Amino acid sequence: MALELKQQLKQTQQLLMSPQLQQAIKLLQMSRLELVEHIQQELLENPFLEEVQGSPELSDVDENFSELNENRASSEADEGYSFEEINKNGDWEDYLGELSSAPKTSSAHEYESIEDNNFIETRYAEKSSLDDHLMWQLRLSSFTEEELDICENIIGNLDSCGYLRAELSEIAEATRSSAEKVEELLYKVQRLDPVGVAARTPQECLLVQVEVLKYDRDPVLVELIKYHLTDLETHRYKPLLRKFHLDMETLKEYLDIIQSLDPMPGASFGESEPLYVSPDVYVFPSDGDFVILLNDEDIPNLRLNDFLDKGNVSAEVKDFTNKKIASASWLIKSLEQRKRTLYKVVESIVKFQRSFFEEGVDKLKPLILKDIAEDIEMHESSVSRITTNKYVSTPHGVFELKFFFNSALSSDNGDSVGSESVKALIKKMIGKEDPKNPLADEKLCELLKQEIGVDIARRTVAKYRTALNIPSSSKRKQRF
Repeated sequence: MALELKQQLKQTQQLLMSPQLQQAIKLLQMSRLELVEHIQQELLENPFLEEVQGSPELSDVDENFSELNENRASSEADEGYSFEEINKNGDWEDYLGELSSAPKTSSAHEYESIEDNNFIETRYAEKSSLDDHLMWQLRLSSFTEEELDICENIIGNLDSCGYLRAELSEIAEATRSSAEKVEELLYKVQRLDPVGVAARTPQECLLVQVEVLKYDRDPVLVELIKYHLTDLETHRYKPLLRKFHLDMETLKEYLDIIQSLDPMPGASFGESEPLYVSPDVYVFPSDGDFVILLNDEDIPNLRLNDFLDKGNVSAEVKDFTNKKIASASWLIKSLEQRKRTLYKVVESIVKFQRSFFEEGVDKLKPLILKDIAEDIEMHESSVSRITTNKYVSTPHGVFELKFFFNSALSSDNGDSVGSESVKALIKKMIGKEDPKNPLADEKLCELLKQEIGVDIARRTVAKYRTALNIPSSSKRKQRF
């Protein structure tokens, strides 16, 4: 079979995203921290970018860009692409569009950022770990090097709650010592601060704390901890009253003592640090309306600079210069587009969720991405990206932008109620319940029906209650 070469014309359609467009999309979904890091990296890599004080307008970028074109027009060679082509290919006007409305004017001192007077040292501090805290105490005690090695091995086998997750025989083998020696040092470690750390079971943890507090002289308390923690947790009190010949008041005293103990002594030294949120947008009430302010703190203001000599340069330098200037100009205008998109989305959210901003979470309405996208004439994917990892400070607290999008539940009068509003009502109802007679899920369904006219299933109420980290009515019930 002979092989031959043929030429064939074929017309196809492909959707190709330029690197500049990919960068603009990436900027939309960046958080403030990621955005600052990205800008700092671009400042290091692009010699035509520089940081300036103040807030340069987008027109200044175009003017600066035009000046660079004029200064280099005389020395531009035929090869490569010209600065005019770069500016033309950007199609900035079609890409940026116009704001739906300009933000309300307000003086800088009228709405001062809540973070202006907070230094970084007041927000972040080095936190001691459980291992460091225990080893610090051991080094201040009279332990030998061999004993410190065994204790360090014990501490190294603790989990995040402070429990020992290794057999004594394994520690003895690892430290080349006896199990009796490890047991002796474990006894001392368990009595360090926090008391009860390195325990192997919850019973052992509580018993160590009882011993240190001198409560171990009461045999009833010790036996309750050793053998009846499950009965206490499930509120099976009658068998305990008969066994120990107690009345409810006395048993309640024992329960108060047990509840004052810490079953997870190492949890306060957890390695997971809290997440500090800096809002991207502030929404302030003003004269019956709302003012939207973008938080540009710590985000550098960029402009194009012209530091290259005006003399003759090689074709490689020209090509490098053209690409870097185009990249810098696109970055500046993409950042401006990000600001405009964020403002539009928040402005639309305020319009749709005005009752929330006026009255609170109870009045949160159903909202989907399509509603915002149609209102601001953008694609749903753009709205989804700009609401990712973005937070807004409202009169009722700081919320992620995605919080305002929630599903709808139909009421009897034909209106729709947001799922987040239902969750807020469930939380409020449980907060006002009688601890001795808590509200069951069925009762919550009836109350929601009366309150907002929503016919909601019991399993849906249970799902919302679980999402709020609220236990069932049997576990919330107080027997005293």
